[in-house]
Amino acid sequence: QLDEDRRTRQQAVNAENSRHADLSARLEALKALQEKVKTDGKLQPWLAKHGLDGLQGLWSRIAIESGWESALEAALRERLGALEVGRLDMVRGFLGSGGQDAPPARLAFFSPPQAAGAAPAGRFASLSELLKVSDAGLRAVLVDWLAGCYTAPTLDEALAKRAELRAGETIYVPTGHAVTAHGVTFYAQDSEQSGLLARAQEIEHLEKEVRAQALIAEESRSALVRAESAYADASQRLVAARREATESQGRAHELQVETLRLSQLAEQARARNAQISADLSEVEAQLSDIEERKVAAEARFEELDMQLADSQERHAQLGDRVLEAERRLNESREQLRSLERQAQEATFSQRSLHARRAELSRTIETASQQAKSLAEEQQRAQDELARLSDAAAQGGLQDALDLKMQREKDVAERRSEYDDLTNKLRASDERRQSLEKALDPLRQRITEFQLKEQAARLGLEQYSNLLSEANADLAAVAQSIAEGNVRMHGLQGEIDRLHREIQALGAVNLAALDELTLARERKTFLDAQMDDLTKAMNTLEEAIRKIDAETRELLSGTFDIVNRHFGRMFPELFGGGQAKLVITGDEILDAGVQVIAQPPGKKNQTIHLLSGGEKALTAIALVFAIFQLNPAPFCLLDEVDAPLDDANTERYAKLVYSMSKGTQFLFISHNKIAMEMAEQLIGVTMQEQGVSRIVAVDMESALSMAELS
Repeated sequence: QLDEDRRTRQQAVNAENSRHADLSARLEALKALQEKVKTDGKLQPWLAKHGLDGLQGLWSRIAIESGWESALEAALRERLGALEVGRLDMVRGFLGSGGQDAPPARLAFFSPPQAAGAAPAGRFASLSELLKVSDAGLRAVLVDWLAGCYTAPTLDEALAKRAELRAGETIYVPTGHAVTAHGVTFYAQDSEQSGLLARAQEIEHLEKEVRAQALIAEESRSALVRAESAYADASQRLVAARREATESQGRAHELQVETLRLSQLAEQARARNAQISADLSEVEAQLSDIEERKVAAEARFEELDMQLADSQERHAQLGDRVLEAERRLNESREQLRSLERQAQEATFSQRSLHARRAELSRTIETASQQAKSLAEEQQRAQDELARLSDAAAQGGLQDALDLKMQREKDVAERRSEYDDLTNKLRASDERRQSLEKALDPLRQRITEFQLKEQAARLGLEQYSNLLSEANADLAAVAQSIAEGNVRMHGLQGEIDRLHREIQALGAVNLAALDELTLARERKTFLDAQMDDLTKAMNTLEEAIRKIDAETRELLSGTFDIVNRHFGRMFPELFGGGQAKLVITGDEILDAGVQVIAQPPGKKNQTIHLLSGGEKALTAIALVFAIFQLNPAPFCLLDEVDAPLDDANTERYAKLVYSMSKGTQFLFISHNKIAMEMAEQLIGVTMQEQGVSRIVAVDMESALSMAELS
């Protein structure tokens, strides 16, 4: 609305300025014409010669009702430019001696009387009654000159009153035509004095109108300044609002991204919450199951306690058995040590017997060798005995046989001793082997007893630690076991089963409740932020919709105005035809604009089918249509008429000239037709290389000089 008001004010200022410029131009033209009539007439040299050129003509001192200027000029004729003198007698001096210095044209002088008489009453409306003269003397002169001059509104009415006229009486109509009793004279401007009064009155009227128009224009400019100020403020606010909207859009985008991220986090939190809830449900179920199992375990523990007491009792029994086994082990160890000593003694004896047997073997071998030697000696002795006498041989033989028998007896004793030793050694080996066989079961039993003792000690230590961790009262447990008749043999299996079930449950997240509380607090915080973001997004979307609506409305109005100007200027430039702008989409904010231009005699569907000059004229019409939306005080055109022919250039020049009433155009052109519309020509020449010189021509001064020449 402020922009529309500003444009309205601007258009009003432009219109008032244009009207003021028109009035000023017309006033200046009339003044120039009046001055030209005063200075360029045939009488001017004569008046200057006699020092009368400073006097004002009668026409400058009188006025008449509007519309009767021509009638007054027809009645007064040359007397309209009459000059006032003090005495009419002095007029004779202007003619010179013999009347040689008479004026070159008709000229009247008057001298107002000292006392003015009243105008005689006539039968018709007198022309002098329409005069607006405040000077009584001057009025008396005019009444005298206009005596017998009457008025009628139309020529027909004047002709109707012709029969009532007397000699010397004349009826004038507003156009200056005169009717007498016997004739009709048609008025025409036939002298340089013609139109002076009308121009003078028009000049006076224009001066008043120019002053009034100046005040109106000043008021319009003040209103425009106020509107511009309001528009500038509104524009600044709009720019700030748009900047804020842009920033808001950026923030909205960031908020959307953050919202999306928070939504994802919220979704993850919800999923995590659901997972935690499921985990909690599962944990609660597991806790419930664990509680049930705990109750069962406590009951089972009581049973196990009783079984533990039984185990302890059995352990005590086992302890006694272990002590008995240790005693027996000690005995077995003593037996083992005794057997080992015996085995060592047997081994030593065996080694001695082996040595004795080796010695006996050597002795037997020696005896065998000796026996062999004796046999050989016996054979030799028998041989010798055969040679000797029987008595000597018999004595030697007997000695040899005795020696042989002795030797054989010794060998038999040694063999018997050797056999005894061998039997003893074999018996010792058998005994050692039997002792070794008897020792192996004892060693195995000792090892078994040691392992059982170690297992019992480890079990006792483990159960003692468990009871200590459970803060169990051993006396109460022993009493409950004694009273409950607990079976101890199945407790370990039950304990192992419970351990397996507890391990099957897996690790329990003890921080799940704290995590659930934190997740709920985070969810509440994110929900609050989500609500704030939703409200902010709704506000921003509403602001964006409002801005879009205002922009759409403003753009639509601007488009209609430009389209209207374009449709008006196109025929002016082409001498006919039609053109319009068409929006190519449904949404004006995103749509394009299509230019449809059809010069006279063409039915083209696209501007691409136009010639270069037609395209240039179409572009000029579109640019000027946009320019009319908010006219600037100045407009610069750079060789716009270059592609135009003479006919199009003339229409272009006329359009620029019509627009120059409200805008000053500065245009660069090489076209003579375009130059003809200019009021001021500024030529640029380069007679000297690299040096530009400007030659300016004032067209009005040039025309005046041309007319004088």
